[in-house]
Amino acid sequence: MFTGIIEEIGTVQEVRNQNSVRTLVITAEKILEDMHIGDSISVNGACLTVIDFDDQTFSVQVIKGTENKTYLSDVQRHTKVNLERAMSGNGRFGGHFVLGHVDHLGTISKINESANSMIIQIKASKSILNQMVKQGSITVDGTSLTIFDLHSDAFDIHLIPETRRSTILSSKKVGDNVHLESDVLFKYVENILNHNQSSLTEEKLKAFGF
Repeated sequence: MFTGIIEEIGTVQEVRNQNSVRTLVITAEKILEDMHIGDSISVNGACLTVIDFDDQTFSVQVIKGTENKTYLSDVQRHTKVNLERAMSGNGRFGGHFVLGHVDHLGTISKINESANSMIIQIKASKSILNQMVKQGSITVDGTSLTIFDLHSDAFDIHLIPETRRSTILSSKKVGDNVHLESDVLFKYVENILNHNQSSLTEEKLKAFGF
């Protein structure tokens, strides 16, 4: 479980591909302080498991199933990545419930930038847009953000200066892909509604007097 509050920006130092498994070696500082083998780390919003670490780097593996739902297969050396450790039991919950399971890839379609703000429009699939509400939460590359506006095929996020400073989102360009994870609470609501609709038959409607 994560919160979507990015702890630091890491850099991919090395990429190794072997037997359909991609290993990323990432430089970091803060998140290495209490790291253990087997820890879960959110790398641009994808929950990955630590397989090795030293005092400057840690290694995670990306399997084929993860590659198919993310753009991690395209990540190369020197790429900057958002990093967050799994939430601790005594920590503050500053963002929202984030599982680290990427739902879809979005594509940046427009960027409006000024001195104090940056509005990014992200084109997304209808299925994930149906799980959004204006002023609701969305995770973009592991960052917990508020949905600024909704469109028929896209949504807007508004980056404050602190988010621009502490995440990789300010370096994204039009055409770049981003990892999207919708709010897990909306997934449960959608599932319940779909279940109720599928179980609503003509016979049941008649029984209720319709």
